[in-house]
Amino acid sequence: MRTSTRTLTRRGMLRLGAGAAAAVGVAGCGTGSHPASDGSHRADGSGKPSPSGSETAPAKPIGDGSTSYTGKQPHQPDAPVPLEPGETPPQFVVFSWDGAGEVGNGLFPRFLDLAKEHGAHMTFFLSGLYLLPESKKRLYDPPNNPRGASDIGYLTDAHIKDTLAGVRRAWLDGHEIGTHFNGHFCGGSGTVGNWTPAQWRSEIDQAKSFVKEWRTNTGWTDLPSLPFDYDKELVGGRTPCLLGQDNLLPTARELGWRYDASSPGGRQVWPVKKDGIWDLPLQQIPFPGHSFEVLSMDYNILANQSVNSTKAPAHNYPGWREQATNAYISGFKRAYETNRAPFFIGNHFEEWNGGIYMDAVENVLRHIAREKEKSGQDIRLVSFRQFTDWLDVQKPEVLAALRTVEVGQRPAGGWSAFLKDAATGSATPGGNAA
Repeated sequence: MRTSTRTLTRRGMLRLGAGAAAAVGVAGCGTGSHPASDGSHRADGSGKPSPSGSETAPAKPIGDGSTSYTGKQPHQPDAPVPLEPGETPPQFVVFSWDGAGEVGNGLFPRFLDLAKEHGAHMTFFLSGLYLLPESKKRLYDPPNNPRGASDIGYLTDAHIKDTLAGVRRAWLDGHEIGTHFNGHFCGGSGTVGNWTPAQWRSEIDQAKSFVKEWRTNTGWTDLPSLPFDYDKELVGGRTPCLLGQDNLLPTARELGWRYDASSPGGRQVWPVKKDGIWDLPLQQIPFPGHSFEVLSMDYNILANQSVNSTKAPAHNYPGWREQATNAYISGFKRAYETNRAPFFIGNHFEEWNGGIYMDAVENVLRHIAREKEKSGQDIRLVSFRQFTDWLDVQKPEVLAALRTVEVGQRPAGGWSAFLKDAATGSATPGGNAA
C-alpha cells in the first residue's frame, strides 16, 4: 500500500510524504475492512457467450463432501498463445477482492452480475474463517496469537451460507478462488509480518481445511458442495495488509503456487518473478488533485480522503466517489495508452463512506468494458490465474523487453518494430515518453 511519496512501516501503516494529506492507513486492516467486521460469458475479452454454466461432469465428492471434482472449470478463455513478432500486447485488467464474504449487503452477487454482464473474470481471495462458525473458532490456531483469535469477525451462520453460495457461483462463472488466509493480523507481536515460512504453512493449511471441511464444521448436509478441488484450485493469494511476503514465498513455492499478490505497492510496469513465483503487486496510480500517487485499492483511497474514517460526513461523498473513479480510470488509461503493463485493482465487499468505493469500482469496470467493446481482443478482464497462464507461455526475451518500457512510456519505434525485434532478441531497451 505504499505510494511514491510514502514509506511502509513495520506495522503496515502509511507514513505520509511531503505535500500529502494528513492521513494514515493500512491495506484493508482494522474494523470495517472486511465484511465480518463492520456466468455465462467468456474471459478472453471477446464478450461472446460460452456454453452453459453448469458442471460438465458428475460431481465426485472430496473428503467429507464440502468440495467436489466436477471437471474442467466452465467459462475459461481459450488456451493462451505467445505474442506473434510485432504484435501489440493486450491490456490486462484484474479486479480482485480481499475476504470475499457476503454479509447480507448484496455486494458479492452485485459484482458477479456485473462481471457476467460484461464478460469479465475476477479473483476472489477467500478468508478461510468466513466458512468457519464462531462456535467452532477454537479450531483455528493462529501463529503467535491465542487460539480462536481473529482481527476480523466470524460470520453468522446465515452469512456463511450466503458466502458458500457466492463462492460456488463465482467458480461456476469462471472466476478464480484464491486465499486471503484467516485472522488478518496486522499489528502487535502476532502480526503476519513476523511469521516464519513454517507458520505461513500452518496458516495456509488451516485456511484450506476450513474450505475443504465446512460441512463437518457446520453440520450442514442440505447444501451443495463447492464444485472444485481446492488443493488444485488454490495457486495464489494476498496477505493481510500486504505484509509478510518474503517469508510466505518459500512456502508458496513448495506448495506449487504460481503467483503472489502481496507486494506493498508496485509501479505500473510488467511483472517479474520472486523466488520462482510471479509477483503481482497492487500499483501506484495517479490521484486526481494531488501530486502524489495512491495504491490501487479501495481502502488506500479512503485513507487519503477521510483519514481512515469509514463514516465521514456525507457531503463529501459525491466528490470522493468521482475522485476514486478517476484515479482508477487514470491508472488504466496510463497503462493502456503507453506500456500496456497489466492493471491490478484490489477491493473489499464493504460500504465505507456510503458505498462510494463500490460505486467507483462498478463505474470503472463499465468504463473499461466500453473500451473493450471498441477494441475487441485488445483489452482483457481476467483473473490473476488467467493472466499468469498468459505470462507462462510468452517468450522470456519478449517479457524482458516489455519490462524495459517504463511507466508512461511507449516502446521506442512503436510496438510492431519493438516486439518484432524482441522476438529475435534484438530489441532496443526502453521507450519514449508518451
